[in-house]
Amino acid sequence: MIEKVVVSPNIHFGKPCIAGTRITVQSVLELINEGITFDEIIRDYYPDLTVEDIRACVQYAIALVAAEDIHLTPSSA
Repeated sequence: MIEKVVVSPNIHFGKPCIAGTRITVQSVLELINEGITFDEIIRDYYPDLTVEDIRACVQYAIALVAAEDIHLTPSSA
């Protein structure tokens, strides 16, 4: 499902988008963050998207966080 997200330097300066659209993953995640349901996102904002497209955005974000290297430094207490 994550293959629905593509990155192209020619679309939105390389920001991840839903394949075949110019809709960024960030835009979709911001709507989810506002508490807007998947059905409302499709109906009111992006009628070209599917529920699977929106799920792919969430999976993409999870994959980014999972791959992130976290470097902790000991606190000086």
